[in-house]
This record gives sequence, structure tokens and C-alpha cells, in this order.
Amino acid sequence: MAGIYIHIPFCKQACHYCNFHFTTSLRYKDDFVKALLSEIELQKDYLSHENIETIYFGGGTPSLLSIAELQCILNKLQKHFTISQDCEITLETNPDDISTPKLQDWKQAGINRLSIGVQSFFEEDLQWMNRAHHARQALDSLMLALPYFNNLTVDLIYGLPGMSHEKWQQNIETVLALKIPHLSCYALTVEPKTPLDKLIKQHRAEDVSPDKQAEQFLLLMQWLEAAGYEHYEISNFAKPGMRSRHNTSYWQGKKYLGLGPSAHSYNGNERQWNIANNQQYIAAMQQQKIIAEKEILTYTQKLNEYIMTALRTMEGIDLDVLSLQFEIPADSFLKRMDKYMQSNKVVRKENFLQLTREGKLLADGIAADLFYLSAQ
Repeated sequence: MAGIYIHIPFCKQACHYCNFHFTTSLRYKDDFVKALLSEIELQKDYLSHENIETIYFGGGTPSLLSIAELQCILNKLQKHFTISQDCEITLETNPDDISTPKLQDWKQAGINRLSIGVQSFFEEDLQWMNRAHHARQALDSLMLALPYFNNLTVDLIYGLPGMSHEKWQQNIETVLALKIPHLSCYALTVEPKTPLDKLIKQHRAEDVSPDKQAEQFLLLMQWLEAAGYEHYEISNFAKPGMRSRHNTSYWQGKKYLGLGPSAHSYNGNERQWNIANNQQYIAAMQQQKIIAEKEILTYTQKLNEYIMTALRTMEGIDLDVLSLQFEIPADSFLKRMDKYMQSNKVVRKENFLQLTREGKLLADGIAADLFYLSAQ
């Protein structure tokens, strides 16, 4: 079982907070698609012919591709990989790209899950973030999509300087009223060298408040758990049976192939990431070459990655996995975890160690504190 991630590096405009690899020029889109088709063929053996259970079109804005381009990519994948009949195929899309004809085309092409980048239902928030869509489009896109896709997720951002708790609650209530089965909710992060970072440094935009973000995260957990959602990963909430299979496979350490510029891959022992330059990527594919950096993961790196990803999930860290896969005795690890259990940041449920609500506020810090510096 493995997954495929496809990075589509095109956007209509640059969101102020985004640090992903993208371009707002569509000049080389045709050349990019040809290059991507070449990479699919070049990388056909990377996953050792395992069945493909998930395919994820991310970006960027994959919904900027035409239906013909999407179909061509999917056909190429079908030719060179064994795609499971129930494969989850997700397309990231912005609200302004959604229309009834496109929804029909996507469904016909085999897309069976949408990830819609709403971020907020308030016009002032969208303008502050420099999003390409408007508040009305955010709502209309969901109402259009639901009759065609019962498996969809909405992205929301909290902790904006101008977002009160009341506005955050209205965003959540809008999603709940529409019975959206999955949400991904992220605290606004000021990444270095982004337009937002520059605006804050120039005192042209207000900085984020960590305390306010923590309060809104606690409210989010309270509201969604009361509404019957599973908080199955720090940033992800789903109705039972509606978890993202693709993202879950990352957290479970399954193999995946990343296609496109800047895309990451993992084959169980080695991680690699493609060059983050569109023209160099296209030129390399024209020469039938993969330009990527590689890293062979050590025992300690694999152990720390397990701790970091497992701790962020609802199930938590499995003491049996630590013992059997990494030869870390349960008693030894429990001693490392003791201060967090004593302060009610972590609880033990049978053989699993799970974050409490308060612990989830400190997830990254707790994980980092538990990291091993060398093989035991």
C-alpha cells in the first residue's frame, strides 16, 4: 500500500502567508504537464510496484489544470502503476475555480474527494490574506460541490489578527450547518520571507497573538468534538469513516512518491525531494533526468519521526511499536513521558500515550523534548 502526491505549482495570485513552491505565471503550464508525464514514467519503479491506495493533487492550485490535463495525468498513472479500485483521489481546489461543469468533469475523470481552500467566510479576512476568492464564492462553492462530492474537506485558518472568537465560531457554524464531513484547521503561521512576514516587519500588518491562537484552538476542539467529529490529528477533524486516507498514510509511515517540482518522496528507508524550480524541473525531465536531493534515514531519525507523527494523532504513541520496531523498552519511554503525564498533558490508554486537549497546545514542543539524540 502506497500513495502518490502530485505538486501542481500554479496559482492565480500569491496568498500573503504562503511559503509553498508556486508561481503566478501560467506561461510554462503546457511544458510542465509534459514534464510531469515524463517523471511518472521515470519513477514507475520507485514504490516497488506496490498498490496505489491514494492519489493527491496538491499545490499550488491543481484546479487550474484543465480537465484534459488532469485526465492525461491520471491515464499515465494508470498505465505505469497498479491503482486500487477504491483509490482515494483528492483534488485541491479554490472556491473561485468551482462550477457545475467542472464538478461534473472532475467526477467523470475519477476524482472522488475535494479539498476546498475556503480559509474564512469573511471578506475582510480573505482580503487580508490576499486570497483570490470572495466570501460569497466560499459559501457558494460548497453548496455547488456537495451534491457531487460527499467526500470533501474544507481548509480554515484561525488566529488572524482581525478574527474575533465570534467570527471564528461563525466560520465553524457555517461548516457544521452544511454538514461538511472533514475539516483541516490551521493557526496562521508567519513564515520567513513571505509577504506577510515583510508586512509585519514593516509595521504594515499586525502580528499574530499566540495566546489568541491557543484560545481559538481550544474552542475549535470543543465545538467540533461536541458536533461528533474525531480529532484524529492535531489539525484535522473528521466524521467517523471520513478521515483523509492520504494524509493518514503519511502519519503511519507508509511509502509515497512525490511528483512535480519540490515534491517529497519516501520509500521506507530513503527520503528525497525534487528541485524547487519549475524551469530546471522541466529541463531535467526533457533530458529524462531526476534532479532530487536524497537522505538515507538513520534509526534515530525514523524513531523521532515516529514519535513526532504518532503523538499528533488521536491514537497516539504505541508502546508496542516502540518496543518491537525500535527496541525502546516501555518502562524507559514512560520515564521520559512522566512529567507530561503528571501535568495532564499526556494520558495513557492501554498501550497508547495520547495528548490531552492541553497537551495538544504543546504538541511540537513535547515531541521535540522526547526526541532521541542517538541510537539507544
